[in-house]
Amino acid sequence: MSTHHGGPVTLKPIGEIAKYIKNLIPANIPETYGLKPRFENVAREENIRQGVIAFRNFLYLFCDRLISDGHLYVKAKKNPKSATDYPFLYNITDLLADIGYHSELSERGDSLLITEIPSFTASIDEKGNIKKPKNSASKLLKCLRFLTLCGFVFTGIDLKAKRLKISEVQLLEVSYPSDPILLTGLKVMAIADIELRRKRYKNDHNHDNLLRCDYRLIKAEDTDELDVLKDFLHPLPEKVQKLALELHRRYIDMGMTCVTIISTFEVHFAYSYVKNSRRVLSSREVYQRRVWEFALSTRDGYCLVIRAKKTDKYGDVIEKFPLSLQEKIAKGYGCDRKLHNEPCQRGCQGFRISLDDSILDISRSIETWLDNEVSFKLRK
Repeated sequence: MSTHHGGPVTLKPIGEIAKYIKNLIPANIPETYGLKPRFENVAREENIRQGVIAFRNFLYLFCDRLISDGHLYVKAKKNPKSATDYPFLYNITDLLADIGYHSELSERGDSLLITEIPSFTASIDEKGNIKKPKNSASKLLKCLRFLTLCGFVFTGIDLKAKRLKISEVQLLEVSYPSDPILLTGLKVMAIADIELRRKRYKNDHNHDNLLRCDYRLIKAEDTDELDVLKDFLHPLPEKVQKLALELHRRYIDMGMTCVTIISTFEVHFAYSYVKNSRRVLSSREVYQRRVWEFALSTRDGYCLVIRAKKTDKYGDVIEKFPLSLQEKIAKGYGCDRKLHNEPCQRGCQGFRISLDDSILDISRSIETWLDNEVSFKLRK
């Protein structure tokens, strides 16, 4: 297996990844919200909102199909480059983006008509040279077959063929008989992903807004940060959700800034105190100055991560914490190999505490811990 600073890469089975992605899909999408002007001529506003909900429901089915049949389509790589090395997921989101963006809705709105699939076809560059397609025809065939398992119907192409000659496809008709309004949602979400997506400085994977149904890209009004956090927390036990929301409100009220970085394979709600900065900081700079964060990854799941640097200043407070927490703090954080001569567990990111029922017994101590750590930022 390939190696990086974290040691050998081990890929989780695609079924586990599907369960992980399913948690990122918004459970609660509002019934009414204003749309950005870009979508005025795509369809009626009501149809767009219904279409987005239908697309969200399709993604649930998509994940369920990955759980049940994904192993037939996704083969684990022998030498994965990273924990996010799942080409099939990128191929199929490329295809969904192509279908949605490069198509026309039929007059009845029950099918999409498409004459080009740019991510899977060769093109000619400015010098007249043929440029190879981003993805191969064999990958296209595999993706189309998987989407038929999820309810899509493709007319104008032979999915039983051993090989697909994409250049011979003149017109592809795409339908979704069980819920045709989905096609409107797919078109709108593809437009949003390609034209309105916000480039991230880390984990910026193409089209991953589609895989998460990031409907907020099409909203005219800004989204309340608290609503985004609630969506992030919704799979967790109710008492854990309540604790996390209390921590968010507490430190926002203290003047901290929360910056969010949301991608398919990594999520961060990072809290920093930057009010004393002499200039406006970028989201990257705010993130790098984080004191603590809520984080989610395929490797660690949901966690609270604390980057405490002043623990030596309030040892008398720490002595009152539960023994397990005292031991964690005493061990310190940093490079696992250098600090503890252990395999990398990304200890350099901070003290990692699982966001599950186990955190409830130490919740008050965590709050006291953060209060003391944040207090040093407030004094500057």
